[in-house]
Amino acid sequence: MSDATDTFVSHRNLLFTIAYEMLGSAADAEDVLQETWLKWSGVDLDVVENHRAYLVRIVTRQALSRLRTLGRRKESYVGPWLPEPLLTAPDVAEDVELADSVSMAMMLVLETLTPTERAVFVLREVFDLDYDEIASAVGKNSAAVRQIAHRARSHVASRRPREVVTQAASRDALAAFQRATETGDLQALLDLLAPDVVFLGDGGGVKQAVPRPVVGADKVARMLLGGLLKVTGWTMEPAHANGHPALIIRFDGELDTVIAVRIDDGRISGLYAVRNPEKLSHMKEETALRR
Repeated sequence: MSDATDTFVSHRNLLFTIAYEMLGSAADAEDVLQETWLKWSGVDLDVVENHRAYLVRIVTRQALSRLRTLGRRKESYVGPWLPEPLLTAPDVAEDVELADSVSMAMMLVLETLTPTERAVFVLREVFDLDYDEIASAVGKNSAAVRQIAHRARSHVASRRPREVVTQAASRDALAAFQRATETGDLQALLDLLAPDVVFLGDGGGVKQAVPRPVVGADKVARMLLGGLLKVTGWTMEPAHANGHPALIIRFDGELDTVIAVRIDDGRISGLYAVRNPEKLSHMKEETALRR
C-alpha cells in the first residue's frame, strides 16, 4: 500500500488535471480521483508495467462515466452552465499549452465535444499520449481513436480563440475593463468589447444571474453599468484563474463572482461570470495543475 500511495501521490496533480479538463468541474474531478484511488489500491503493482499509463487509463474511464452523468445534470441546470474556475499557481501560466487548454474559453469549446471526443482530444493534444495508450483508456482501437482525434481537432480549431493571447495582453484588457466599470465609463467599455461579444453568467439558480447569453457590445456594456455593477458595496481585484488573468468581485468583502474573458483581435469577445457559490470553493487556495 505504501508503494501504491507514493505512486498515486506522485501523479495526483496530473490525474486531477486530466479529470478537470474532461469534466470542467473541480468537485467532480476530486470525486473521480477518489474513485481512481479505490481502484488503484486494489491493483497488483507487480503486474503493471507502466504505472503512469495505468493510472491515466483508470482516471479517464472514471471521468468518462462521470461526464455522461454530468451531461444529464446540465440539462436541468438553471441558466447558462460555466466551468468551475480554479485559482491557479503562477507556474501554470508558464506552460503556455497547459494554460491555453484550461482557459475558460477553451473549456467552453471542449463542452461542445462528445464525451469520447473530449477524452481523446485532451489526452492527445494536451498530454501527448500515443494513440495506443488513448485507445486503451477509452476502450476503442487505435484506428478509431485516430479518426476521433481528427474530428475533435477540426471541431475545436473552428471554435477556439483565433490566437494565443499573451498574459500581458490579458492583464491589460482586464485592467482597462476594471477601470471602465469602476468609473462607469460607457464609451471606454464599448471600445474594449468586440461588436459580437457574448456575456454568460452562471448563478446556478442560487445567485442572481442573466438567464441566457447577452450578445452585442452595447447590450453587454449597458447591462454591466446599468444593472449588475450599479449596486454599492462591491470591489474588483485582479486574480489568476485557469492559468490566465481574471477578476474577482467581492460584495461586502465576500467572494461573489469570478470573471474570465476571451480575447479575439485585441478586444474582449467573451465575458464569463461565475457566481454559483458551489463553484467558487477552488478560488480560495491555489490548485496545482500538471502535464
